[in-house]
Amino acid sequence: MNRKTKDKDAATDEEGTKGGKKKLLVIALAAVLVIGAGAYFLVFSGGSAEAAEPEPGAVLEIDPVAINLAGGSYLKLGIALQFTADASAGDGSEPNGAKALDLAIAQFSGAALGDVQTNREAMKAALQESIAHAYHDTVMSIYYTEYVTQ
Repeated sequence: MNRKTKDKDAATDEEGTKGGKKKLLVIALAAVLVIGAGAYFLVFSGGSAEAAEPEPGAVLEIDPVAINLAGGSYLKLGIALQFTADASAGDGSEPNGAKALDLAIAQFSGAALGDVQTNREAMKAALQESIAHAYHDTVMSIYYTEYVTQ
């Protein structure tokens, strides 16, 4: 072999080694990310692959209230709060619906009649989220017990 052929062979071997190292590095990085993600989900989901659904507890029905809408219309709204079983196992006191009622009035007051009639489920989802947050996630869902517009 002459010198040019040896230099080409050495360069090819060096590039092949670099390419192999890059592939190995990428595979190792991907494996570390997969293991890290799995560990994260196991730690933050309580040790199981899926988070357990909370057990239902007491239901608090709140008396219906008339809420003024834009344009002189109104909404008569009644809601019930479904608490988790953990919420009712606390100090034995009855849950209070004042926060939920205040949030409902704040959300629906001044809303357009068309929005209240057509976006009912979206508005319910937003109300449920704000109520769950206000009650420190002890309310697992809300139910409309009355929903009348005029």
